[in-house]
Amino acid sequence: MVGSHWKRVAVLAGTVFLLAACVQENPPADEGADNNQDDSGGAVEQTTAENIYNNNCMSCHGQNLEGVSGPGLKEVGAKYSQEEIEEIIMNGKGRMPAIKQLSDENRAVLAEWLAEHK
Repeated sequence: MVGSHWKRVAVLAGTVFLLAACVQENPPADEGADNNQDDSGGAVEQTTAENIYNNNCMSCHGQNLEGVSGPGLKEVGAKYSQEEIEEIIMNGKGRMPAIKQLSDENRAVLAEWLAEHK
């Protein structure tokens, strides 16, 4: 009975560890990213938005926004405004869960980038 309890605790701890490893807010940018930056920072912001997308959205919405288990996002900006996309990211919609681990800044960067896809 006691051994069974510890096995459950070990399995639960392992599961939590694996989930935590999969959820990553924003990986470090490539060292050469600053070389691509224009005066407005546009190239780096796109890279950052793509990194945020790849680490938080790609598994459901696809590597090329084509949709996998979630809908495609290739033309999401034609359907939703940046503000609406931010709201969906923050609170979820339909089968999409809320993505609460993103900072306000990263959520805004991601929503702005997605809104440009029309």
